[in-house]
This record gives sequence, C-alpha cells and structure tokens, in this order.
Amino acid sequence: MGFFKYFKEEFQVIQERDPAIHSPLEVLLYPSFRVMLKYRRAHKLYLKKHYFLARWISQRAARKTGIEIHPGAVIGKGLFIDHGAGVIIGETAVIGDNVTLYQGVTLGGTGKETGKRHPTLCDNVMVSAGAKILGSFTIGENSKIGAGSVVLREVPPNCTVVGVPGRIVKRNDVRVTWNTMDQIHLPDPVFDDIETLKHENTELTNRVLELERELKFMKKENKDEVL
Repeated sequence: MGFFKYFKEEFQVIQERDPAIHSPLEVLLYPSFRVMLKYRRAHKLYLKKHYFLARWISQRAARKTGIEIHPGAVIGKGLFIDHGAGVIIGETAVIGDNVTLYQGVTLGGTGKETGKRHPTLCDNVMVSAGAKILGSFTIGENSKIGAGSVVLREVPPNCTVVGVPGRIVKRNDVRVTWNTMDQIHLPDPVFDDIETLKHENTELTNRVLELERELKFMKKENKDEVL
C-alpha cells in the first residue's frame, strides 16, 4: 500500500473515532499513525526471518510513540490506537479489522504458554483504557472490554466485559455500532447485584415488621380473651 493511500485511510479511521481531529495533516502527529507505518515495515522483515532488524525497528518506534507492537503480531485494517501510551501487543496476537485500543491496553500472555500465547481480537472490538487481555483465546467480534478490566478467558461475539477478573454481560446479540462504542455507558453487574440485594433486604425488613405487628395483635387478642 502506498503512503498516500495509507494516509487517506488513516485519516478516515481517526476522523470517524476521534472528535479531536480537525484537519488531515494532524494525522501525521498521531502516535497510532506513526507506529503502524513502522509496524508494517517491521512485520514484512519478520516474515522474511530478519528478526533482529524487525525488532530494531519496532523498538525504535516504541521509544518514540510509547506503543510497543511486536513485529510478529498480525494486524488487520483500520486499527486505531487512541493516545497509545503504554499499549503493548504481543508477538502472537492477532487483531482483526476496525479494532480500537485505548491507552494502557495490554494484549499479553500469561507466561505459561508456548506457541500461540497472546489473544485474538476479531473485527470491531473496542478495548478501553488500562484493560489487560492475557492468554491465548478469542475476543468475539463487536465486543467491548471496559476500562481497567482484566480478561483471562474467551469472550463471545457482541458482548461487554467489565471488572477484575472480567465478567461477561450479554448484549442480546445486537451488533455494536461505532456510535455506541464508548467507555462510559457500560453495564456494572456488581452494582446491579448490590441493588438487588438492597431491594431484597428492604422487602425482608418490611415483612419482618409486618409479622411483628401481627404477633403483637395476636398477643393482645389472647390477653383480652383471658380477661
């Protein structure tokens, strides 16, 4: 792919997902744009088994952008890394098309695996700030990973994951569109459970009070009968 074609595609991707961009030239300042140029070059060298040169290019890019992408990773079209500081993508990670990663995201291994050690992200996945996805498993298409989540097992398509460790909240198989791909409006299953417990506790308390009133009334009736 030529530079100008890549530049045009990147501008369209960034314009679609980052309201902070105002002109095409700003694309040149985005760490995501610069690191992906270096990654494509390093990946070609990696495939040709020029491992040292590939790593040399990727490490220079990491120092300049704060984004570390191993040249062995397989990345599709339309990847957008917003801000990017602290993003790490491991050697055997596979990323589909139109994926969005925010700062501090790690696509890593557990340290106990060989071969395929890193996660696979299918198309249209969004991983929010600070999330960690660790291990060789798949995040299904259109899924969202909430900020700060630690995901340790497979996620089906069209799901949202929140918490530590990550918990899956089904989205009824409704496709997630880019208009809803934000980091704020995420479900909180822990909060929902607490609210349910509070509601049940209130109902239980009211029932106990009601039984106490009935017991007092019965005692009073028995006392009146004795008299």
